Amino acid sequence: MTEAATADRGTFRSLRHRNARRFFLGLLVSNVGSWMQLTATSFVLYDLTDGSATALGINTAMQFTPMLLLGAWAGALSDRLDRWRLTIAAQSALAVRALVLGAIVLAGWATEPVVYVLSALLGLIGAIDNPARRSLVTELVPPELIVNAVALNTAVMTGSRVIGPALAAALILPLGAGWLFIANGVSYAAMLLGLLGIRRSEMFVHPPRPAGGRPVREALAFVRGRPQLLAMFTVFTLVSTFAFNYSVSLPKLADERWGSTEAFGWVLAVTSLGSMLGALYLGRRTHVTYRTIAAGVLTMGVANIGLAWAPNLVVAFAWSLPLGAAGAVLISGSNAIIQHEAPPEMRGRMMALAAVAFLGSTPIGGPITGWLADALSAEWSLGYGGLVALASGAWLWRRTREVQ
Repeated sequence: MTEAATADRGTFRSLRHRNARRFFLGLLVSNVGSWMQLTATSFVLYDLTDGSATALGINTAMQFTPMLLLGAWAGALSDRLDRWRLTIAAQSALAVRALVLGAIVLAGWATEPVVYVLSALLGLIGAIDNPARRSLVTELVPPELIVNAVALNTAVMTGSRVIGPALAAALILPLGAGWLFIANGVSYAAMLLGLLGIRRSEMFVHPPRPAGGRPVREALAFVRGRPQLLAMFTVFTLVSTFAFNYSVSLPKLADERWGSTEAFGWVLAVTSLGSMLGALYLGRRTHVTYRTIAAGVLTMGVANIGLAWAPNLVVAFAWSLPLGAAGAVLISGSNAIIQHEAPPEMRGRMMALAAVAFLGSTPIGGPITGWLADALSAEWSLGYGGLVALASGAWLWRRTREVQ
């Protein structure tokens, strides 16, 4: 293999582009803070409600209901407007919201309803930010590097999830949740500096979608007209609804099975390490198939069940690695296929539909998972998602048996 061919297949080949380097560096720092905030929020709410997993499920629903209701239209907005400017505005709003949450907690004003309201605000801003920011990634590199850039985006976000939960678990007792939320607010400065440092002249920008028409219906029709893509979206939605509710099931599982709620942060960190490895593996590939997605879902189902009944933290860590890797293959691989098949002027809407499937389904799965943890067992609140993943993966494998 020639040196040029090796470079073209390198895991980090998108980073040869300056704009991509600045974006991903800012995203890494910012998302460390975001995952630290998410983990600390679960700690705060778990304490406020005396260990209620149902409350964690409700909070998850509050955070992601805006994505369910508005995500597709937010994607149409990102196709219509300048994605770079829209991302800067959304990231600025997220920074202010994090600082407000930190001030409220430090002042001693945090209550269960206050946390719910601020989670809903986070979801509202995130519904706008998600499709704009993820579509912006495709404008930082040439078309032949989109698969790699999408995989690196997932690797950066999951890599930050290794550090963020671990920092939250280590610092929650000595510093308190309030200062972790303040730190998250400050971390957005890295993302904003990265965005402001992007050279617009070096971007691969496509013309925006013209005004008018039926943008959301057009995106739905695009998916319905492609049976393999529709099957992948169906599985993505089912697995996201029932098998990705770690922030709901793991705190109670850590408390009751592994001895302390702080173990939640460490298990989530190891899961995220697996996710980063899975995303980097996908980043080395030049293309992704539907069979790759199906294999990831099947692996995720087995690992989910193994983690649910892990007798101790060592075994839990061992199951967390393949669980995270398989989840990254599902997320990053699905996004890569979507970005590859969608025309440039529809990518914002398609990424919004993916976000609705992944995040917007959480208001349904989160409360169900929390109720199962309180009414049945913490183990089954995680294990039932594994069964859903196994059934979904097997169905997708059969549906895509002719796809190479």
